[in-house]
Amino acid sequence: MRVIGVIDLLRGRAVHARAGNREVYQPIRTVAGTAIESGDAEAVARIYRERFGLAELYAADLDAIAGGPPQVDIVRSIATVGALWLDAGVSSPEGARHALALGAGRVIVGLETLQSWEHLAAICADVGGSRVAFGLDLRDGRPLSTFVPPDTVPTVTAGRAVDCGVESIVAIDLARVGTGGGPDLELIARVREAAPHVMLLAGGGVRDADDLARLADAGCDGALVATALHDGSLSR
Repeated sequence: MRVIGVIDLLRGRAVHARAGNREVYQPIRTVAGTAIESGDAEAVARIYRERFGLAELYAADLDAIAGGPPQVDIVRSIATVGALWLDAGVSSPEGARHALALGAGRVIVGLETLQSWEHLAAICADVGGSRVAFGLDLRDGRPLSTFVPPDTVPTVTAGRAVDCGVESIVAIDLARVGTGGGPDLELIARVREAAPHVMLLAGGGVRDADDLARLADAGCDGALVATALHDGSLSR
């Protein structure tokens, strides 16, 4: 089970994400008891690497996801610390190439900002499906999307993404992020059944090592973790 340390970026700072309510996110000031300068994203990344031994990082550029200017310099600095999965609102081949040029090893194409399945297929064809992860973005189990109907079950959405050529899926329910409520194990098991051959990561609600074990039993390959690292509930 791979653990990937999450850094949510907002207005130039690393912030605490909670339940997807981005307007109230606050800068991070401590990670596992270590004080950092308010919202210093590179410092968070280095603690993940040096304190927890995490070789992989996941950065969500919330400004870019919302349609604002990308946080280019911060993303570049994080990419020097560990292998980077980058979610920056990519919805085109040009955007994917830019994300990779910033140092990302994999670019996230999130359902929240994706415009169509044709766009996802074009991105995979352009940069290669091995470098693309589909973000199965949900809120309370329902898709966050402008083109996928709200009653579409996640397994159908995951299957469409696989048909477009992605080789990784990140299943994340924003309602669970930062809440300590535990991951949606049923969701992970169903997505794994629908997409048996992709790398499957889970995000949202991971509390401790027991949750990681449960995710592995459900067929998950790895987990995105932030709060459980910050508060010391999870150690490596």
